[in-house]
Amino acid sequence: MTAEVATRAPASGGEERPGAAGAPGRDESPAPGEPGQQGAAARGRPRRPRRAPWLVKHPAERRQIGIVAAYLGLLAAMFCAPACRNVVVFAAACCLSFLNAVVIHNHLHQGIFQSRRLNMLFRCVLSFGALYPASANVPSHNLVHHHFDDEGQPDWAAPEHVSFRWNLLNLIHFPNVAGPNTFAGVGRWNALAGRPAHVRQYRLETAFAFGLTGALLLVDFWTALFFVVLPQLYGARCILRINLIQHDGCDVRSEWNHSRNFVGRAFNWIMCNNGYHTIHHNRAGLHWSVLAEAHQREVAPRIDPGLNEPSMLGYLLRTYVLRFDRPAPRDVAQAERSAPPIALSPRELRRAEAEAASV
Repeated sequence: MTAEVATRAPASGGEERPGAAGAPGRDESPAPGEPGQQGAAARGRPRRPRRAPWLVKHPAERRQIGIVAAYLGLLAAMFCAPACRNVVVFAAACCLSFLNAVVIHNHLHQGIFQSRRLNMLFRCVLSFGALYPASANVPSHNLVHHHFDDEGQPDWAAPEHVSFRWNLLNLIHFPNVAGPNTFAGVGRWNALAGRPAHVRQYRLETAFAFGLTGALLLVDFWTALFFVVLPQLYGARCILRINLIQHDGCDVRSEWNHSRNFVGRAFNWIMCNNGYHTIHHNRAGLHWSVLAEAHQREVAPRIDPGLNEPSMLGYLLRTYVLRFDRPAPRDVAQAERSAPPIALSPRELRRAEAEAASV
């Protein structure tokens, strides 16, 4: 990544500042009573104004706080109580570690809390859960991955970074390539972007995550290694694999067929709607709680049906386990060429809006 490109990138995920339309940092969720909202007002009956939550920006954020609390509770239980050191609790902790990384993604797009300080503190807590600084998502995900290779620079976590003939090896090996690429890029960005506040927060998260983990290793090395560090690493590595799963075989030059979506309702409840990836790329300012409706309205008529998967587990089995070779690319953008046009800012404008939102 060149110095010129790095210094043009904005420094914040934008959760504390309002941004332009469609830019990270602006909650474009419809207000109560507007189209897209359910309830008595939408059916024509009067309804009392809903009181805004005093702690969180959106009532749905309680689900994300619950995920993180449950995950940290399991880590504490396994570390402190020998009876909890079993396969069932360990597997549950690994699953929640992955969801903790999902919360990092959502939180770095739109901060959960009303308070800026509380958002920054929560980044430290999330960083411990994943054993990497959560603020790395700002340059690596918000500013690089969301724009693919439009800037003439490669996406640090693009599917093309792996090329084994046996497709399962691509899935297994992908974090070993995407991880070093990402943190090397983040290091260059931190050094060249001229954003000291972001660098200070990044260092604070690093110190908190590795300092607390190191302290647990000093207290009881083997217990901390197996029942804290391994779950931490599981979530961090799995969230990197999502880049491969959601984009391999898609067309990143397309506006509506650049991502694979997993549309199961139960899956998206657990994943805080992160299965709806196309609309998230195109409307990054939308709150995650309204992505399902936006997907049906905007994406479904314009996406190749093969990119709407009902089940992630089924897709993984079919693509990586039950077949040897990697699926060949195909023309997935045909559906959007025959669909009615829809207002969507050009990617160049969306990049400019994302940068403006962080100033």
